[in-house]
Amino acid sequence: MTGRNRIAVGTCGFAESQARTWQDFDLVEIQQTFYEPPRTATARKWRASAPERFFFTLKAWQIITHEAGSPTYRRLRTPLDARARRQAGSFRWNPVTRMAWERKLEIALALEARALLFQTPARFLPTEENLDRLRTFFTRIERPPGMRMVFEPRGEAWTDEILRPLLAELSLVHAVDPFLRRSLGRGLRYFRLHGKPAYHYGYRYTDADLETLRGMLSRAWPNWVLFNNASMAEDARRFRQLIVDCGITGGCG
Repeated sequence: MTGRNRIAVGTCGFAESQARTWQDFDLVEIQQTFYEPPRTATARKWRASAPERFFFTLKAWQIITHEAGSPTYRRLRTPLDARARRQAGSFRWNPVTRMAWERKLEIALALEARALLFQTPARFLPTEENLDRLRTFFTRIERPPGMRMVFEPRGEAWTDEILRPLLAELSLVHAVDPFLRRSLGRGLRYFRLHGKPAYHYGYRYTDADLETLRGMLSRAWPNWVLFNNASMAEDARRFRQLIVDCGITGGCG
């Protein structure tokens, strides 16, 4: 990690070759696991080939977070019959989502992943039903020691008043795009940069943006900064260098 404040910088997915990813960054968030988990042997190979200092996080399988009507299911290879498709998504707890969790956990353990990200679609609103599903899901799953559960809800309906007690109750890390909203709770800051304005993935972050981002980092807690835009590798590399330069010189404000 770079900097005195334990800052780790990486990308959402392999934006470049694995060799260059291992060399230039601190972590990668595996995206493939959202669409269809890779073979466990593949995950073990990634872990074995990466340097010891490098670490992984990964995105939860869509069968857990997204209902079967999502267009992302076009990339699902695991066959689901009509009944199973009705059971998928929105953190329902049933044989289908339990299967999805067990496969996801197997990959996470093979990678020695430090965190699992659960990103929800905008249609997943904080209704009483959905909040109950979240409570059931996160109290039923096996949570390996040291593996953080990270929650990134989308939409303005997820207010601070709703999220703050929920994060504390379920021991979840709040993932945010820091240009969109601030992190809630104590502990790890998990930043996912989706472009400006948020979800404009073609955006390239300016030098001024990266300086602003540096000022958003926590001095008290670790910061994991993951770029998720079209120029993610370039922008992540520039930001990591900014952090290194500031740490070496003691300058940068």
